[in-house]
Amino acid sequence: MWLPRTALACAALALSTAASAEAYPVRPVKIIVAFTAGGTTDIMARTLAQRLTERFGQPFVIENKPGAGGNIGTEMAVRSPADGYTLIVNSVGPMAVNPTLYKSLTYDPLTELVPIAQISDVPNVLVVHPSLGVKSVQQLVAYGKANPGKVNYSSTGIGTSSHLSGYMLASRGGFEAAHVPYKGAEAVKDLLAGRIQFMFATIPSVIAHIKAGNLIAIAVSSKARSRSMPDVPTVEESGFPGFEAGSWFGLFAPRGTPAAIIAELNRATNEFIAERNVQTRMIEEGADPVGGTPGEFGAFVRREFEKWRTVVRESGASVD
Repeated sequence: MWLPRTALACAALALSTAASAEAYPVRPVKIIVAFTAGGTTDIMARTLAQRLTERFGQPFVIENKPGAGGNIGTEMAVRSPADGYTLIVNSVGPMAVNPTLYKSLTYDPLTELVPIAQISDVPNVLVVHPSLGVKSVQQLVAYGKANPGKVNYSSTGIGTSSHLSGYMLASRGGFEAAHVPYKGAEAVKDLLAGRIQFMFATIPSVIAHIKAGNLIAIAVSSKARSRSMPDVPTVEESGFPGFEAGSWFGLFAPRGTPAAIIAELNRATNEFIAERNVQTRMIEEGADPVGGTPGEFGAFVRREFEKWRTVVRESGASVD
């Protein structure tokens, strides 16, 4: 049967596109992490990258691009070619907080990044230095009130859930606490040295220090107790009804990435999350495995954006 030249060209292009999607990936894939090495986002990304490398037979390589609360790495992902060879493991800050916090963003992560799958939900844990002599939220509040101007809390950056959790506790507890922002995992170092009094940190980033006795966990910021720390009460249980603030991590791709590639990466990520040893390891390190469809993850991110937009506006936090 004779076909016009344009029809043949279109058919060839369709076959080429289908073959390309089926063969994905045919070269190394870059996974951007918008924070420093050693932080929770980095830990999650590297564990996933190792499994994807094994699953696809091509290297999935982590590239740390920290700065501006995660905006530098996030914008790099947004501006990358939508071909499946640049992905990003991102978290609550750059995706749900920064669009309200930063007035001069030149992109919208909610529309310019495509959700692939949620990896985990990670509560923040309220930790203090042992020298403070504090073992409960009530004691921390009392200490803050008795020592005005002498209490500092660190965070992984302005506008992160770590920062806003600390702000909410001090505000609702009625005590003064100075916020000291750091770049990613650096926030824990001064806390360990005793120069900072408390911090809301993701459980994976501090769990080893808690087990070693270098930090004391006095509460978790989730609505329910963490499966990795069942003996640690929630902030809500400690006298602050409705206090719920945590982190989460997921895989995204630039808008326009072929649907077949998104689907393949979603399947692979869900397979990784479903592995019994992966689930056990995540829970031991303070993360609740999630998984699910791209649509479910996208709806979750939108709800998180709405929640944190209210908190940011109430706090008055802003970065121009």
